[in-house]
Amino acid sequence: MRDTRESRLLLVLLISIAFAFITMDIRGGEDSPLDGAREAAASVFGPVEEGMAGAVDPVANAIAAVRDSGERHDRISELERENAELRQQLGSDEHREARVEQLDELLGTAGAGQYGIVGAQVIAIGAAQGFSWTVTIDAGSEDGIARDMTVLNGDGLVGRVTTVGPGTATVLLANDPDFTVGTRLEGNQELGFATGRGDNTLDVQLLNQQAQVEEGDRMVTFGSADNKPFVPGVPVGEVISVDRTTGDLTRTVRVRPYVEFTQLDLVGVVVEPPRDNPRDSVLPPRPDQQGDGDQAAQEAAQEDRNANAEGDPAADADPAGETGGTAEAGRTEDAVARDPEDDTPDATAIPSADATRGETPGDDRNPDDPATRS
Repeated sequence: MRDTRESRLLLVLLISIAFAFITMDIRGGEDSPLDGAREAAASVFGPVEEGMAGAVDPVANAIAAVRDSGERHDRISELERENAELRQQLGSDEHREARVEQLDELLGTAGAGQYGIVGAQVIAIGAAQGFSWTVTIDAGSEDGIARDMTVLNGDGLVGRVTTVGPGTATVLLANDPDFTVGTRLEGNQELGFATGRGDNTLDVQLLNQQAQVEEGDRMVTFGSADNKPFVPGVPVGEVISVDRTTGDLTRTVRVRPYVEFTQLDLVGVVVEPPRDNPRDSVLPPRPDQQGDGDQAAQEAAQEDRNANAEGDPAADADPAGETGGTAEAGRTEDAVARDPEDDTPDATAIPSADATRGETPGDDRNPDDPATRS
């Protein structure tokens, strides 16, 4: 259709008629004169609209699904991310509790041995640094770490520092075949040298071939000169087998370390050695010793309860005995309170066993000792 004067006039006329109908419909309200025409048009075009909608809806739904798929994908991704965060938070809580327990054990070991330590975390292991059993910790020279320092955790000896950087350090683990540490047996104090085997056991060469050692005996570090690379008293492990071979100059035993080298997390580097050798005091109590101690305490408490309940039979039978005991206690107190420079014997004091032998009270000399004979 060409743009002519007539077409423009027709367009203006149609627009004017449309505005007129709109004005009439609005002014008429519910009684609009166009309601009849509207109903007639709805009855005619309604079925047509329904048919067209039924034909067009699948296509429209497909288009909407394609359009909304991106939003649903984003929502799914968001839910998956929230789920992963919740799982990570749950795992972090368990990990946090485990690390708190490790820290408590580490501080307990350091406190028992009076070791001054710098805490660190294992951030790398083994293969990244070669074929040695080593780990990297997140503490270095800036934290006071130096080469040839002892490394331990809450269980015992971990290793020694071999390389130090500003913020990290490398630790040679005690199970490495190139690792050697001086040891001492608990109790009989037999000395030896422990060497790693590349697994979770150590070989210990005891210097005394006749050393009395049995399965279950425990070892600690002997210590080094100037406490480098090893401080004394750090728990090493427990004997699991004894080589009965005779004729060698030394005796070999197999030891299971207290430390699980494949599960290291928090460790402590000893930067300040103890002033006194802790010897065996850092070792944990044996289970049987704990049981015996608990049983003895229970028996003592029971005896005290029985004594309080039954009273003193001698005192109940003889009231004068109580008076005699009181007088005896008074005489003892008088003897103790007597002037030490007064050599006059107290008639009320109880003679000592030394006095009955004719010896000076308090003289600890042995009369059978030749040095004391006259």
